[in-house]
Amino acid sequence: MNSTISSNRISTLSYIKKVMSRFFVFIKESRRPARDDKIFHPFWVIVQKEVSDHARSWRFIILIAIIALTCLGSMYTSLTNIDDAVKSNDPEGTFFFLKLFTISDGTLPSFFVFMSFLGPLLGIGLGFDAVNSEHNRNTLSRVMAQPIHRDYLINAKFIAALIVISVMFFSLGFLVMGTGLIAIGIPPTAEEFLRVIFFLILSIVYVAFWLNLAILFSVLFRQPATSALAAIAVWLFFTVFYPLIVNLIAKTIEPSQMAPAHQVLMYQKLKLGLMRVLPNHLFSEATTTILMPSVRSLGPLTMQQMQGAIPAPLPLGQSVLLVSPQVTGLVSVTVLCFAISYVIFMRREIRSR
Repeated sequence: MNSTISSNRISTLSYIKKVMSRFFVFIKESRRPARDDKIFHPFWVIVQKEVSDHARSWRFIILIAIIALTCLGSMYTSLTNIDDAVKSNDPEGTFFFLKLFTISDGTLPSFFVFMSFLGPLLGIGLGFDAVNSEHNRNTLSRVMAQPIHRDYLINAKFIAALIVISVMFFSLGFLVMGTGLIAIGIPPTAEEFLRVIFFLILSIVYVAFWLNLAILFSVLFRQPATSALAAIAVWLFFTVFYPLIVNLIAKTIEPSQMAPAHQVLMYQKLKLGLMRVLPNHLFSEATTTILMPSVRSLGPLTMQQMQGAIPAPLPLGQSVLLVSPQVTGLVSVTVLCFAISYVIFMRREIRSR
């Protein structure tokens, strides 16, 4: 009788094991198609590979270390001088939290000035060898030999670098906001938070322009050193030499002190129009308007236009409307650079060595 009971227990246990094994096989088979669709799509495989390459490269680590150190320095400067920046008659007194991104004591620039100066270096560093390095390693022909579309490669390189830039900028922005919240103990209002988010999005668009410019040079030139030098030369020309040329031109056509008002106004508009060719000038105007709500105009004004104006900060919607031409210009040149690099890459013949 004991042998019969033991045999029944063994058969019951074996039946339970068989049922459980079939159940787990069913669960695994039911989850496999969705997981395979997400993981093995060619475009996102290339994106994940490019993101991991950027995150593990020493070049990206050095760039993010430089930007993080400058961010910490500007944040320390703004926290130590924030008491002196707040005045009783300041129209931006209600936007106390935004001063973390704008104030400086003269020793170090503010946070948004650092972003306008170091952002192009980050974009150039991530994109100057995006395509020509694949040519030099003879891996481009191997990738194109796979059953994938050709535009997947260049699109994935841009999206991967943009993801890395976005994560880094939002991390730095939230780091500044969190540190300021702990230090001063005053939380940001909803409008201040939205202004900071809009500033971070503007910074990403600005760096994306330099990223696309570097990708364009990586498509045009076979050597990474040549593409890097070309991108840095454009950056130096826009940052240093072009403002000098504009100042020389403006000095030669400057009207006299006895000139009529309309002539002086036309001169100022011409000078401002020449400066607005620069992407960094567009970014500076847009970020200044977003982070400083008291800015009500980005061009010269006459006394008739200023008559009756109330010195009050603009709401967020009006500030965004004021900088819409600058934002449109940044987005346009970014899309233009990417479109040119896309067309050249799609028409180029790719062969193995």
